[in-house]
Amino acid sequence: MVWKNSQHRATAAMNAPTEMSFEDMVRVKLGVLRREHRDLDEAIHALETTGRPDPLTLRRLKKQKLALKDQITKVEDQLIPDIIA
Repeated sequence: MVWKNSQHRATAAMNAPTEMSFEDMVRVKLGVLRREHRDLDEAIHALETTGRPDPLTLRRLKKQKLALKDQITKVEDQLIPDIIA
């Protein structure tokens, strides 16, 4: 009987919803965006170091990288508290 109760508590703990604060969610999103930005940077570098990179592909990747940088800036701004001057 004790085993059933401890098993039930362990299962309930695993199934319990975990709550993240808004700031935690923003930080996770920021981490994902930064990782994507870094991956694009590595892809661009790899293409540039090959013999003859496709200029159209490079342009598209660089445009995506800039768009990600803009998103990163917006998300970072969400983490900075508004200061009333």
